Amino acid sequence: MYHSLGLIAVGLLAHLRPSPLLNGAGWALVVGIVLFSGSLYALALSGVRVLGAITPLGGVGFLVGWVLFALAAWRQG
Repeated sequence: MYHSLGLIAVGLLAHLRPSPLLNGAGWALVVGIVLFSGSLYALALSGVRVLGAITPLGGVGFLVGWVLFALAAWRQG
């Protein structure tokens, strides 16, 4: 849930002050949401355990997105 709020914050800040860092942060958060949540939903619905191996990649996407967002906010501050 907090990642979607972060995605909204990235979008609002990018609308006010466009930045390649914010663009990257937005895409990283989207990839993180899709890979993390999507793999867990697919695992729960299908029972295919291999899908659980994709989940950490979504976590990495979240980390990259938040770091890029923090860097962009710090540089524009």
